[in-house]
Amino acid sequence: MKKVTALERFRVTALIEGISYIILLVIAMPLKYFADMPMAVTIVGAAHGGLFTLYIITLANVFFKDKWTFIQGLFAFIASLIPFATFYLDGQLRRYQRPVLGNKR
Repeated sequence: MKKVTALERFRVTALIEGISYIILLVIAMPLKYFADMPMAVTIVGAAHGGLFTLYIITLANVFFKDKWTFIQGLFAFIASLIPFATFYLDGQLRRYQRPVLGNKR
């Protein structure tokens, strides 16, 4: 059984948090303002808030376990504030996570 690393946990959390942010902005906010359904923002906003908190916790975990630099941690934090940026961050982290296989073909 493979042990899940702090980076893998962070990547999954970042993707889910990013999806919740997009749902909040693209679905819940228009429902609130254009369809007079404020409950959508209440529900999705609460879920997103919980996921954002989990994002920060897993970011702190990977920051300390993998000895990230301050700039790496700051970049990951800022990515959580910009729509779609967590998806870009995931691509960067995937390259960082990929093991070096040498010159085998």
